[in-house]
Amino acid sequence: MKLLENKQSVFSLIFWVLLIAFIAWDFAKSAEIDLRQEPPLIAAGSGKAPTGAHCSLPK
Repeated sequence: MKLLENKQSVFSLIFWVLLIAFIAWDFAKSAEIDLRQEPPLIAAGSGKAPTGAHCSLPK
C-alpha cells in the first residue's frame, strides 16, 4: 500500500482513526443534551447566574 510507506502517513492515519473512535465513543456514552436546560451561548448581561467553575462561586 503506497499510502503507508512512510512513518508520517502511518502516524497521521493512526491519529485520525483514534480521534474518530474517541468522538464516536464519547457520543455513544454521553447523556442526551436537554436544550431547555442549557445556558445560552452568550450569557453576558443576561441576568443568569453562572454555575460550574470555582470562579462562579459567590463571594
